[in-house]
Amino acid sequence: MVSSASNIFAGTETTPDINWTFLIMGLFGGLSFFLYGMAKMSGGMKKAAGDRMRNILAALTKHRIVGLGLGAFVTMVIQSSSATTVMLVSFVQAQLMTYAQALAVIMGANIGTTITAQLVAFKFTDYALAMITIGFLMTMFAKRETYKHLGEALLGFGILFFGMKLMSESMVPLRSFQPFIHMMEGLENPIFGLLIGALFTGLIQSSSAFTGIVIVLAQQGLLTLDAGIPLIFGANIGTCITAGLASIGTIRGAKRVAIAHVLFNIGGVLIFIWFVPQLADLVRWLSPVAQGSGAEKLALETPRQIANAHTIFNVTVGLVFLPFTKILAHYIYKILPDIEVEKGIIPVTWHLDNSQISHPAVAIELAKTEMLRMIKILGRMLDAFIHPFLSDEPEQDMRYPQLSLMEGIDMRESKINFLEQHVSEYLFQISRQELSDQQAEEVFAMVSMVKDMESIGDIIHGRISRLINKKQGLKEPFSVEGQNEIIDFHIRVMKQVSRLKIAFSKQKIKKVEKVLRKDLKYRNLETEYRQSHLVRVQNGKSESVTTHGIHMELMDLLKQINVYISEIAKTLLEIKHDY
Repeated sequence: MVSSASNIFAGTETTPDINWTFLIMGLFGGLSFFLYGMAKMSGGMKKAAGDRMRNILAALTKHRIVGLGLGAFVTMVIQSSSATTVMLVSFVQAQLMTYAQALAVIMGANIGTTITAQLVAFKFTDYALAMITIGFLMTMFAKRETYKHLGEALLGFGILFFGMKLMSESMVPLRSFQPFIHMMEGLENPIFGLLIGALFTGLIQSSSAFTGIVIVLAQQGLLTLDAGIPLIFGANIGTCITAGLASIGTIRGAKRVAIAHVLFNIGGVLIFIWFVPQLADLVRWLSPVAQGSGAEKLALETPRQIANAHTIFNVTVGLVFLPFTKILAHYIYKILPDIEVEKGIIPVTWHLDNSQISHPAVAIELAKTEMLRMIKILGRMLDAFIHPFLSDEPEQDMRYPQLSLMEGIDMRESKINFLEQHVSEYLFQISRQELSDQQAEEVFAMVSMVKDMESIGDIIHGRISRLINKKQGLKEPFSVEGQNEIIDFHIRVMKQVSRLKIAFSKQKIKKVEKVLRKDLKYRNLETEYRQSHLVRVQNGKSESVTTHGIHMELMDLLKQINVYISEIAKTLLEIKHDY
């Protein structure tokens, strides 16, 4: 048996003219070109339209049909359902969408992958060198950054098809190599074809690449439609591995996206695997018929048939499952329910994902979500510190009853410092990637905003906490008028934090503009309150005289917090106006 195998690969049986070295180099070299071209094309498209894709995906997924179309469109553009699914995992991790909203997009992503197969079947490979030439010229000579990125995408597209052409030409000698032909005939066994497709797709991490290889085999007359259909079914299962790997270490909602992707793909295959002959008959009826016989006829007909089968399968499965997304979401939740976890006091990051650093559009969104968490923590610190100024009674932290109110402020300050360090480092890592001018500007603006947030935490924890001790040592309340002014100004600063939180989470420019309008108003109000307090001191009101220093410093610190909030809003507005 070993001797027989060695003779075959030595070229001594049936086809002595096969040069196996060049054949293997052609196959793997072509595959390398394909995968490199796909990565380059995807990178170019992400840089040209990544931020737009990010905003579209985050905003337009509430309707299932829109989500389906959106998933198909985005995947068609970046040519990778795995990349779309990984993006969805990150968006759920960033809490830009729920996992239920992501389900329709996943279904659409599988439809988008059919475009590559159709283009290969239509022999776009013949124009690969033209695409490479045009793409190269655009990257070299285009003045606008967007055109350069589109040129990079076209260059990658050409390299992708050139790799496919290399694989196709390297397989020509296998047309008459009987052992290989017999092996390909064995793929008509659906289970065997399914396993081969899943395994190979899992290894190369690209269902588009494997589907392209299947069509290349068909172009050489080496594969029948009945053998090709189980292979593309297997590719749909193998691509689940990428989403599974992307979900490791994420929040439970993001893990549900990966589970949905697996269940959806496997469920579709389990439905269709029993109807391979019927699907093949339907595809033959829909596809054009070629003249000739034997391998020549197979080479002319089968590529189009496999591409059509791939399209029909993914579109049909998407439409069948689409009405049941809510039911599917419910059962996935049963598989992976929320768990009650005691809120941690130890500082940790919730949303930063180092695996997304190479996808700047997604990584920036993750950093923004962690910054939104910083704003929420600051809001709780700001809400808590006013109580000790108004009462000498010790209070417990509202969210952590095991802590006193002051211990809660200390704990949150530790979180703010921790997050400032880690978010800044994450942003600096993003800045080292290849970014568009807008993305680079956004990243450095975010670094500035993080620093301003940390400064607010320092004011509350450092200066205001010391002022609380000083106030409690006096054993003297503020005057009624002074206390009311402090409470009123504190509430207004709290509203500023709330407006900033909404602006940050919902991308609302009007809220940012309102923060800036209120900033000037509140500065004037602080001056008015200061003058009122000084009049009371001048008139000799005992409470005002006794608490004068504390009153003045507290109002000044609240004003400083308001200034930092407005600085964050200004930076946020500058970013938004650039888009």
